Amino acid sequence: MLQVNKLSKEYSVAGAQLRVLSEIDMKLDSGDAVSIVGPSGSGKSTLLYALGALEPPSAGTVMLDGENPYAMDEKTVSAFRNRKIGFVFQDHHLLPQCTVIENVLIPTLAAPPDPTVEKRAYDLLEHVGLRSRIDHHPHELSGGEKQRVALARALIMQPRLLLCDEPTGNLDHDSTVAVTSLLLDLHRNQGNILIVVTHNLDVAAKFKMRCRLSDTRLSVLEPASSPPGI
Repeated sequence: MLQVNKLSKEYSVAGAQLRVLSEIDMKLDSGDAVSIVGPSGSGKSTLLYALGALEPPSAGTVMLDGENPYAMDEKTVSAFRNRKIGFVFQDHHLLPQCTVIENVLIPTLAAPPDPTVEKRAYDLLEHVGLRSRIDHHPHELSGGEKQRVALARALIMQPRLLLCDEPTGNLDHDSTVAVTSLLLDLHRNQGNILIVVTHNLDVAAKFKMRCRLSDTRLSVLEPASSPPGI
């Protein structure tokens, strides 16, 4: 379960406090999937970083499976993030010198040995349609293929929480449709908590639970009655 209580974030800018997020509340269980839309600069990425144990809030709490990452020391929170949270960004951030399979396996290098992890990587690449490209390097892939590798990499540790920041922002229409479909399919397969930030209203509409971040606050968009968990 992801439980967020009164999360707020402020930055000090030119001697003044700039508030980006105000008292965000959120409660999501395994299998829940949410899209978040909002204007540029509204704090969507900041919210994801706070949820992903990358950016401490100014106030409020973030709890994942009963654990507060911001109460941990740096080494412990790094291991927590690697084990519990997956990230997909607008830019795939693949290592150019590594092959597809090597890129997918990168998160496992910081984890205890797991004899099943290589098979899991192959299975994920099969699922995203790239089993035949495992020995290719990023420069040999299309934009959509690179993002599918990034998605497989984000899921290799079987995270409880998957956070996606504009995952289709650099893709054409066909690749956007394909990556969105894969994202939701893999989410259903793994049963994690999925949160996607996007400017693409067609992508957002694929989610039963939809929210908008505007004027520092998060509000439910659809359906008209509040969906379970938010």
